[in-house]
Amino acid sequence: MKIIFQIISDSIRMARKDLLDFSRDRMQLVFFIIMPIFMMIMTGFIFPTENSLKNIPLGIANQDTGQLSQTLTQVLTDLKTSDNNQVFEIKTYADSNAIKDAIKAQKINGGLYIASDFSQMIQRGQPAEVSIIPDQSNPQISQILTQLLQQVIAGTSTNVAQAKVGEIIKLTAIANPQLSQADPAAIIQPIQSTIDNLIPGKPNYFQFVAPGIMALIVMMSVMTGLAVSVTREREAGTLDGLLIAPVSRLAIILGKAFSQTVRGLVQGMVVLLLAILIFGVHVYGNWLIMIVLMILGVFAFMGIGILVSAVASAQESAMTIMMTFQFPMMFLSGTFFPIQQMPQVMQYISKAIPLTYEASALRKVIVLGAGFNAVWTETLILFVFGAIMLAIAVPTFRRVITR
Repeated sequence: MKIIFQIISDSIRMARKDLLDFSRDRMQLVFFIIMPIFMMIMTGFIFPTENSLKNIPLGIANQDTGQLSQTLTQVLTDLKTSDNNQVFEIKTYADSNAIKDAIKAQKINGGLYIASDFSQMIQRGQPAEVSIIPDQSNPQISQILTQLLQQVIAGTSTNVAQAKVGEIIKLTAIANPQLSQADPAAIIQPIQSTIDNLIPGKPNYFQFVAPGIMALIVMMSVMTGLAVSVTREREAGTLDGLLIAPVSRLAIILGKAFSQTVRGLVQGMVVLLLAILIFGVHVYGNWLIMIVLMILGVFAFMGIGILVSAVASAQESAMTIMMTFQFPMMFLSGTFFPIQQMPQVMQYISKAIPLTYEASALRKVIVLGAGFNAVWTETLILFVFGAIMLAIAVPTFRRVITR
């Protein structure tokens, strides 16, 4: 028991030494804060949403002279986002070919072509077509733009249909008075859907990505910090001084791990604070469970960092090895993109990545308000992975540094 207390005491002193060295390096402190801020702002603003797209140049070629086409054009002109910004900047063109030429010249992001017989076909009771011409060079904006136009067209179509059905009801109600109580909207759409959300508010992309970035920051901080810390001391010659000190090898490892744990948790909380203050992210789950999951994430990634620090002889090689591990985990863990959208082979690979389970567990707690019962599988996987990696890494580290 005395030996255990001595190891813990030495580990705490070693962690305190590393944290003091870190706090004295002003450049490191600056980038320690700037890096999560940069990642949050970058991911929060580069992905377009319906509200982030405003004043989109949209070309309209309306060859119809009827009232319905004028109404459709006016609806698009007056359309606004939820924060009261104009969605479209309407530009008028003669025909569809002129719209296509404008898209090729990147003067507009899409177009709408209304044929000359649009109103006439509706009056005859025949289907009238409206052509949406997207800018296929930008698939993301094109998809959102197409969805917006389809929603406006569908809404206008429904209004026209309701008016026609209302007229039919009035005419037939003379013979059948019971029809006078009929609702035109219910006849056109007899089945209505409602959304019963688990949490209040409208979901957004950043609510999805924020927990993943927290897990990613913790992973990068722990893995890179451990490897760089050891290799830097090895290059500076101070590691030899630690090895001849009356401190066990295990205490050195634990002390390094504790200091990186503190740094990783601090950066993770910085990310969460930025997400709450800047992007309106809400934590619907238990904060204690969230913190425990972050600590467990540190435990899972710690072994990789120790292993790399043992085999890397210089900071450059340590960083290269770390990037080799981190890049696949960054893009295949579901941090930025849902795993379900990946090819089946990539989905299988993602299941072997610990960051996948860390991001998934944090997302369940933060976004969905889940309790421990919903994340126990991820918790078990992270613990087992961390235990296996530490069982491999610690003996390797002790063997390598005593050569």
